[in-house]
Amino acid sequence: MRTTVGIVGAGPAGLLLARLLRRAGVDCVVLEARSRAGVEGRQRAGVLEQGAVEALRACGAAGRLDVDGVLHEGFELRFGGRAHRFDVAGRTGGRATTLYPQHELVKDLIALQLADGVPLLFGARVTALEGLDGGRPVIRYLRDGAEHELECAYVAGCDGADGAARRALLATGTARLHRRGYPYAWLGVSAEAPPSADELLLAAHDRGFALHGMRSPTLSRLYLQVPAGTEPDDWPEDRIWAELEARLTVADRPLSPGPISDRCMFPLRGEVVEPMRYGRLLLAGDAAHVVPPTAAKGLSLAFSDVVTMARGFAHWRRNGSTALLDRYSDHCLRRVWQVQYFAHAMTTLLHAAPDADAYERRLRASRLDRLVGPTAAAAEFAENYAGLPTEVPFV
Repeated sequence: MRTTVGIVGAGPAGLLLARLLRRAGVDCVVLEARSRAGVEGRQRAGVLEQGAVEALRACGAAGRLDVDGVLHEGFELRFGGRAHRFDVAGRTGGRATTLYPQHELVKDLIALQLADGVPLLFGARVTALEGLDGGRPVIRYLRDGAEHELECAYVAGCDGADGAARRALLATGTARLHRRGYPYAWLGVSAEAPPSADELLLAAHDRGFALHGMRSPTLSRLYLQVPAGTEPDDWPEDRIWAELEARLTVADRPLSPGPISDRCMFPLRGEVVEPMRYGRLLLAGDAAHVVPPTAAKGLSLAFSDVVTMARGFAHWRRNGSTALLDRYSDHCLRRVWQVQYFAHAMTTLLHAAPDADAYERRLRASRLDRLVGPTAAAAEFAENYAGLPTEVPFV
């Protein structure tokens, strides 16, 4: 089989890229190792910057999002026994993010892909990427117990941090993996309980960070900072609610508890592959970078990558010039490192360092006080939280 762009991975990045390429008249094939049910059933929270929402609208992929998405104009920050509303929209001229579950967005993009007739092969596990420094790379993959190959002009690696694309690029010896780990993780739970607030609740408590969000009018999503290496089974339901109450409750604003339906652990880390390209292989999304989830930037950053990549492919198709593709990595990495910096700063601010002494705890409290006042620090935080400007797709 032959195509112009072979896309490895049918997560949000790969699916949006396929949508953009089709509308630009660039042929592509998407290969995904998991089944369709496996892809659509992987529940993930979803926070989209305004630029990411505009990109989806521009390519006709925001139908359900515009109906079911929840506009997120600010959040409530709780620390020191007090609650402070942080007005993101008010500090950024009306810019806001939108809450829309990532797995629902994936369902939307898959449905559009199949309706468009663009090849989307589930159960296709990539085993090798060959000829990346030549003119016609080959993607080798297993499907239905047989070996297949896809010949293409370029490979777009959108298969995540543990995928074949990142491994292939790092194996060339031309790129470096920058990594920062944290001595804590997130315990994420879904609770059959009505949300305790209309907006996100973020707690910077001496016992650790906590987050309370809305999944639906009857379902809440909550996260707790726990030591790295903790197992979900270490946290029975009564312990989870006791810790959430201790960290999130202020004055007369109690939480609304309910049965917990699932538990999962999220290690916190930052990663960047630099450069994000080798020869005919270009990385996007988690294959190229991972950001700590505190700032909820992963999805929007992945979309920024693929909008930039699609623009380069469209320019190449129209003009025969690879100029934009040649600058892809440099262009993306400027944004990637700015987002990494903000996510790291937000993570270290809101999480309790295990070895912090009284002096460091007071420094942290001082930083939080500046954040909730009419300061330049608050304005800069709001600009980064709302999201850096994103190019709208050419379609």
